[in-house]
Amino acid sequence: MQRAAAKQPLSLETFMDAPPQMPSAGIGKIAIVSDSLPERNGVGAYYQDLVDQLADHGYQTEFLCPRGQRGEYLKFPLPGDSTQRIWIPSPRRFRAVMRGLQPETVVVATPGPYGLLGCWWANRLDAKLVIGFHTHFSGVTDLYHNPFLRAFSRFWFGLADKILFRYGDLVLANSQGMVDLAYRLGAKEVDVMGTLVPRAALVEPVTPMRQQLERVLFAGRLAPEKNIQLLIDAAAELPNIQFTIAGDGPLKASVAEQANRSPNLEYLGWVSRRELMAQVDRADMLVLPSSVESFGTVALEAMVRQRLALVSNACGIVDWPGLADHLYRIGDSQSVADAIRDVAGLAPGARAATAAAARDAAVKLNHSSLMHWFNQLRKTEATEAVRPA
Repeated sequence: MQRAAAKQPLSLETFMDAPPQMPSAGIGKIAIVSDSLPERNGVGAYYQDLVDQLADHGYQTEFLCPRGQRGEYLKFPLPGDSTQRIWIPSPRRFRAVMRGLQPETVVVATPGPYGLLGCWWANRLDAKLVIGFHTHFSGVTDLYHNPFLRAFSRFWFGLADKILFRYGDLVLANSQGMVDLAYRLGAKEVDVMGTLVPRAALVEPVTPMRQQLERVLFAGRLAPEKNIQLLIDAAAELPNIQFTIAGDGPLKASVAEQANRSPNLEYLGWVSRRELMAQVDRADMLVLPSSVESFGTVALEAMVRQRLALVSNACGIVDWPGLADHLYRIGDSQSVADAIRDVAGLAPGARAATAAAARDAAVKLNHSSLMHWFNQLRKTEATEAVRPA
């Protein structure tokens, strides 16, 4: 397939200015490949949402990813985080799906064994290869203490990124920082990738917030880069606010132990996406104090449910002008407790207006993100139509 000439990425300022009506998509064939279980983390959830919404508009999709069923795949612990697994895909299943579907586009979401095998099949089938650059795994592994695991992880993910970026026709990234990083890592063409939300979060009625800020939620992987201890410290300083933590990860034991000792701190463990939406609806505000966060999808999911989101300046979501005006920020030298106090001290009407505007912005981003995927896929279909036999 002929490669398109490199172009400037769509700016974050104009990304959300998409036409109000969805085009007629026609029938396209897309294989999406991910090393993440569909609901286990933000990347897996993103592509499950994409599959669901593309199917609504007539696209034929296959989602090749682990399903976590006993005996289905070989697996071993992720270095530095034994709560997650690296899954080894079945070559027979890949062959059956790829030959049966004959995709025009293969979307690779992760630089693991699944992603690399997806890259190989895209090259073999002469399909357009789109790389989803959601997380700079080499950067995240720098936060772990074991020097051998840190060095091995940097080597593996650095090599995998080079392979994917070498063969990828297009890299899609979800913040300006990730766009710049993709170019530095060798990507030939990079564009902006908007973030989707679950279909249920869009269509199910929202419930109004309380007049007072009484419940705070954190949801995500319990890992060093999430700065979860700062939230636990805030719970100790703010005994009149109920804090809930949902997620799994290497810090799980510490979080559970501290929750057992704190009357206003509840630890739920890992929860399904349906239960997560229920927890968001119970809360008044979601807090994401991460030191490394390429976007922060859970903050967007809180916004679409008309809830407040308080995030650190390290979260990529703050790069999006259409969203940033409806977020609350944790100052670089501010404690999480003080940031929560600031939001709690605002007039109830001001908080309610921010939450309503946040929902409108999140719905608009979901629409624009889907439109952008349509545009990329239509380019693929046009190329397929003129490809020599």
